[in-house]
Amino acid sequence: MTGVPSDVYAAVALAEIAITALLVVRLARGPTVSDRIVALNTMSAQATLTVLLFAAFAGRIVYLDVALWLASFSYLGTIIWSRYLERGLL
Repeated sequence: MTGVPSDVYAAVALAEIAITALLVVRLARGPTVSDRIVALNTMSAQATLTVLLFAAFAGRIVYLDVALWLASFSYLGTIIWSRYLERGLL
C-alpha cells in the first residue's frame, strides 16, 4: 500500500476506540435523554468515520456507500428522536 503508513491507521483506530468508550459511558449514565441522544448521534458519526478510514486503508470504494448510508440514516434518526422529545412523547 502506498501513501499513509499503517501505523497512522492503527493510531487512528485506537483513538476511535477511546472516543467510543467515552461515548458509551455518556450513553449509559445520561443524565438526561437528550444527553443520551447526543452520545448516540456522536457514536454514529464515529462509526461513519471508522468506515471511511477502513475504506481508505483497504482501498475499497464500495465502503464509501456504506459510510454515506450510515451518516444519512443516523442523522435522520437523531431528528426523529428529537421531535419525540420536543413533543413530550417519551
